Amino acid sequence: MQAVAVQSATVQNTSESKRELPASMVERMTLILDAFDGAGSRLTLEEVACRTGLPRSTVHRILDQMVRLEWVDHASFGYCLGRRAKSLGASDNGHSRIREASAPLLHELHLQTGMVAHLAILDRGDCIYLDKIGGQLATTLTSRVGGRVPAYITACGKAILAGLEPEHVDAFYGTHLVRRTERTIPDLATLHQELGRIRQRHGLAFETGEAQNGMACVGAAVRSPVGPVAGISLCGPARPGHLERVAPLVADAARDISRILHPELGTPRRARRVTAEPTQSWSPQAMERLVATQSGQWM
Repeated sequence: MQAVAVQSATVQNTSESKRELPASMVERMTLILDAFDGAGSRLTLEEVACRTGLPRSTVHRILDQMVRLEWVDHASFGYCLGRRAKSLGASDNGHSRIREASAPLLHELHLQTGMVAHLAILDRGDCIYLDKIGGQLATTLTSRVGGRVPAYITACGKAILAGLEPEHVDAFYGTHLVRRTERTIPDLATLHQELGRIRQRHGLAFETGEAQNGMACVGAAVRSPVGPVAGISLCGPARPGHLERVAPLVADAARDISRILHPELGTPRRARRVTAEPTQSWSPQAMERLVATQSGQWM
């Protein structure tokens, strides 16, 4: 009887393990599509298998079919979303066009710095993330594609807000702002002071621990001839001096995306390369002023 009971329990456990894996092809395909953080996300076969929890052989077989049907593209770096997946958002107020123009530059920013690159748009005082590229580091950040957060807690969001008229910002928020961490901007008056500092820095926005403890970001707005349409940022663990070193890359990328979307703004410039040592394109005096006017000075 004991042997029969053990055998029965083994069969039951095996059945439960099998039920844990999605049974249908639609479920497995959905898991694979969800593994990609956004339009610019690039993953290896191993990364897709790890993120989905599916067997590697199963992922490889399904990806082959998805490549043939143009849901996924396959290149030397691995896999990315294909024409069919990207076209689902074609009628989205131009957001797919912004993603398409931004994706190569966000990918380049990530490769140059190792940090997580974000693209977001403003919606009623909140940022909605359209894209997120960052490899393993991306999993440590709470941001997600399609996610919504108050714009005043993010660098890309503050960069967008700095390009708006103050009364438009007032209309989004009450006098008391909801705080995500102890370093989040606490009220509307302090937010306007911060937006003023961003304008003095020609649109560069910083945040350290305002959205997530231990993380820091630098952002800039993507602009049209009539104002900001989106924001990009680089995020990673807070380290002294690191944001100042990568800030020119973010500013250049934002300008390039703006000019791609709106050629009347001028020809995109060649991308900068991040160096092992802090760039000297800004004088020490200018860097001191930049650090002195970073966010978080109200603490």
